[in-house]
Amino acid sequence: MKLTVLGCWAPYPRAGGACSGYLIRSGGLNVLLDAGNGTLSALMRLIDFRMLDAVIISHLHHDHYLDLFSLRHAIEGARRDGSREAPLKLFAPSEPAADFKLLAGYEKAFITAALESLPVENTPKGLNVRRLELGSLTFRFVPALHPLPGYSISIEDNHKLVFSGDSAPTKELTALAEGADLFLCEASGLDSDTEAMRGIHLTARQAGETAREAGAERLLLTHFWPEYDLSLLSKQAEEGFSGVVSLAREGETHRV
Repeated sequence: MKLTVLGCWAPYPRAGGACSGYLIRSGGLNVLLDAGNGTLSALMRLIDFRMLDAVIISHLHHDHYLDLFSLRHAIEGARRDGSREAPLKLFAPSEPAADFKLLAGYEKAFITAALESLPVENTPKGLNVRRLELGSLTFRFVPALHPLPGYSISIEDNHKLVFSGDSAPTKELTALAEGADLFLCEASGLDSDTEAMRGIHLTARQAGETAREAGAERLLLTHFWPEYDLSLLSKQAEEGFSGVVSLAREGETHRV
């Protein structure tokens, strides 16, 4: 499995950058995980958008899904000219209902399913998850702690990648990330932001602490406030983790 960072900024990008978005590739399968501002352009530097098999959106905040509206036009155009046959599978939270209804209405572009409609699986650790099978990949979803309904996501083939999505620390996220080969985790703030982000986001140190508690092998930080010094975020995450910490960088690919 390979993870390529398309965008890593929030809630707006640095000049020339993009918000949350990642390309997951495994066994010929291409899955877009989040589609924030600027991610479609970044995706097309790597693959033709017609090659996408599915899109998964962690939650419906704009910096995580706005490029679906550009992708909609691309898919509809490709279907008109015959260069793509079928609509693209789209999985997203069903709330806010108005936003989900709008996306589901683009039936020429997307076959849309609510993440809440996926079957529930009870894991041996007692964690209730939503489960999705796409090709050789198994996706598991647990609710995130965030102002909008959203999910933290694990992706497994022979290895395990976990994406925090936007979430404050939760025992469910730690359990989901247990034994992850790569933990892609938001680091939205510094220690000084701890109170302001309570119940909303992870700070860099909390990302490190969550990775340590989960026994993750590697920690890849993402979802950066564009005005912050990323080296300071990395330092605080390292103090919380005591393992290998990297910063997400647009265009870089990580093997899981």
